[in-house]
Amino acid sequence: MSTNRPELVPGPDHPITITPNAGHIVVKVGGKVVADTRNALTLQESTYPAVPYIPMSDVDQSLLERTATSTYCPYKGDASYYSIPSGGDKSVDALWVYENPRDAVAQIKDHVAFYPDRIDSIEITA
Repeated sequence: MSTNRPELVPGPDHPITITPNAGHIVVKVGGKVVADTRNALTLQESTYPAVPYIPMSDVDQSLLERTATSTYCPYKGDASYYSIPSGGDKSVDALWVYENPRDAVAQIKDHVAFYPDRIDSIEITA
C-alpha cells in the first residue's frame, strides 16, 4: 500500500456518523432482487447525502461480478466495486464495498452501497 496517500480522521470539519437504519431496504435490477435487508447502516458523511450500507450477507452475490475498479477515500480507505450484469451497461460498477475500512468507519466492513442511478430501484419502507 502506498504511504503517500493521506489518511484523514473524521472530525468537526468533516463529520461521519454511522447509525442503524430501521427501514426495510430492497434493491432491484433487471427484475431481480439484488439486496433485501432490515440490517442496513446509514452513513452520513459531512454534507453529502446519507448512504445506506447493506450487509453483503443480505445481497444475492450470484448476481454480482467483481470489477477491477477501485477508489480511495482518505476517510474510509480503499473501495472495491461490483457490477450487476443483468442490469446491462447501466449497472457497471453499481455498488462498492470497503473490505478493510479505516477504524473510524469500521462498522461498514462487509457492507455494500449502491449508486441509485445504476440500479432500477431502491425501496426503503418502515
